[in-house]
Amino acid sequence: MDRVAKMVSERPVVIFSKSSCCMSHTIKTLFSDFGVNPSIQELDEIPRGREIEAALISRGCNPAVPAVFIGGELVGGANEVMSLHLKRSLIPMLRRAGALWV
Repeated sequence: MDRVAKMVSERPVVIFSKSSCCMSHTIKTLFSDFGVNPSIQELDEIPRGREIEAALISRGCNPAVPAVFIGGELVGGANEVMSLHLKRSLIPMLRRAGALWV
């Protein structure tokens, strides 16, 4: 199992981010406002962050951050997350993954 797969399998929601990225901040705030406690991996602050960023790009994440995984599956970046939210699909997805209970 590669490093990214291991990281995303350990928590219902994992967000790969960079501390300086405004779109990453927006997505982290959205999930926080929902009451979700995601695992946040700041690629500019963790060991091997560049390696993980390259792995995300190879999985189709372009740009690499934010990259949101729910229930171990890649949802996408900010555009995909906001689109799911506007279609009222994001909260049911979070419930199915066990990230929300209400």
